[in-house]
Amino acid sequence: MSQKPVRVRFAPSPTGPLHMGGVRTALYNYLFAKKHNGTFIIRIEDTDQTRFVPGTQQYIMDALEWCGIMPTEGPGLGGEYGPYVQSERKDMYKPYAEQLIANESAYYAFDTAEELEKVREQAKAMGMASWQYNVVTRTSLRNSLTLPADEVKRLLDAGEPYVIRMKMPRNRDIRFEDNIRGWVVVNTNNLDDKVLFKSDGMPTYHLANIVDDHLMKISHVIRGEEWLPSAPLHVLLYEAFGWEAPEFAHLPLLLKPDGNGKLSKRDGDRLGFPVFPTNWTTAEGEVYSGYRENGYFPEAFVNMLALLGWNPGNNKEIFSLEELVEAFSLERVSKSGAKFDAEKTKWFQQTYLRATDDSVLADMLSQELTETYDKDVLTNVCRLMKERATFLKDILIEGAYLLNKPTSYDQQTIDKKWKEDTSAILKEWFTQLEAISDFTAENIETAFKSFLESKGLGIGAVLPNFRLLITGTGMGPSMFEICAFLGKAECVERMNIGFGKINK
Repeated sequence: MSQKPVRVRFAPSPTGPLHMGGVRTALYNYLFAKKHNGTFIIRIEDTDQTRFVPGTQQYIMDALEWCGIMPTEGPGLGGEYGPYVQSERKDMYKPYAEQLIANESAYYAFDTAEELEKVREQAKAMGMASWQYNVVTRTSLRNSLTLPADEVKRLLDAGEPYVIRMKMPRNRDIRFEDNIRGWVVVNTNNLDDKVLFKSDGMPTYHLANIVDDHLMKISHVIRGEEWLPSAPLHVLLYEAFGWEAPEFAHLPLLLKPDGNGKLSKRDGDRLGFPVFPTNWTTAEGEVYSGYRENGYFPEAFVNMLALLGWNPGNNKEIFSLEELVEAFSLERVSKSGAKFDAEKTKWFQQTYLRATDDSVLADMLSQELTETYDKDVLTNVCRLMKERATFLKDILIEGAYLLNKPTSYDQQTIDKKWKEDTSAILKEWFTQLEAISDFTAENIETAFKSFLESKGLGIGAVLPNFRLLITGTGMGPSMFEICAFLGKAECVERMNIGFGKINK
């Protein structure tokens, strides 16, 4: 690895909400920077103004903050290499494009969109499936390589629209080493003369990206696999400018659960799980769900994402952010795509929920309730219910009977377990329950087992119906713990109510 200071950047385009694949790219940049005592930067690459979506930039920043992986330099964060929004750097790019023309690495192209479309149609009619503006075709088009110098000057002086294209060399192997994929070799005959500077006065991604990475002293470019085809052009641009290129690392794709294709923004709610970190509302008012609003802890979301494409080299799966920083390395990032697993994602959430202190969960739970409950009450509710929950809301839904008397009774349990003699048996147990002086879970359980033994009954004949009277449900955590939590008076009252309702 390079010995110069580590400076990495996450460079999203504000063309829509931040997909979880983008969050993973940001996460890996964050982990790499922290691991090497470096700097993590965010730069908004909005050179394509036609695809700009209002609100996206703020959404991206809010999402990173929720995930706990905020950069230290970027828009609104400060830093000595700003501005960090490319449209605000617009005036600095043209001189660099002209520098490339001066050293014959680029050229002016005056072809109109209509002219190029006509050429494409002609090529298609001749059986050429994908026509390109390249080392062969440029010789017959309107550019500064084919037009006389005085005609080029006249067109420029007259304000004729133009773009600046890269002058791709003929038949040259471009070689660069990727930190994940090893050596990559691409022949320039397979590359087209990409536009570097557009007729609207804005640079394309390719030029702005290289100039900004150089000026911001980026040491490592860690980005998605979709940018791998652009890397040879970027290597050539560094060479044309006479600059040292950063190290590259192209991350594997996030794949759909069946492994059939890239997980896209459109796959979210359609497949029954979020693909965005937080809710995104379109200009038309359509809402796409996010992990935050679905009840996921940010730590669980980040832990899950980290392991989609990277592995620590052992069986460990649960990592704090600090542990991820310590363990992370580009060498252990996979070359192949990583299949997203919605059920595994729930497992991470469930694991984090269970590991969270009951009192912390109680504080979180209190914010979800309209009524006010004593902190100890909520803490005990969380203690009883969290092993059976995946999300915080599950504690409220599944454990509603811990805060309020049941208003209905599970019909399936009634049909299956409530027999002709059930009322009589439970009323006998009710009498013994009332007689327990020290109403602890242990004492309730001892009394219950003694009752079963004295009556020669199995636990299945009594416990489900006892639970039904107290909770209205057919299953749940320890009934003895539940009773101790509710208290004797509440249990007695609930059983009396239950007898009346179920016998009807």
